Amino acid sequence: MAIPHALPGQPIDVLPLGTRLESEQSVALFKSHQIEVIRLVLPAGKRMPSHRVAGEITLLCLEGRLEVPGEVGKTELAAGQLLYLTGGTIHGVTALESSSALLTIVLSN
Repeated sequence: MAIPHALPGQPIDVLPLGTRLESEQSVALFKSHQIEVIRLVLPAGKRMPSHRVAGEITLLCLEGRLEVPGEVGKTELAAGQLLYLTGGTIHGVTALESSSALLTIVLSN
């Protein structure tokens, strides 16, 4: 079964999950020809291994604390902070606390 994505013009709730954080999973909110937006959920101590994507990305920490190791060192994000990375940048994501974030990936230029 395909994962349902939001339709154009449909509002999407991206408020912090709060007490539901521990029971939620990452989910793609929508994908078009040019961008994909994902609600990333990571329990404390979990990580996404280092990787790279062709397009530019933004990572907006909605709640918790994230560490983003990359080519120029480690960057820590707290709730409300946004990180921008250029396409092809090697990066990972580690949850220093249980966290959720809004990840946007540019798929084509």
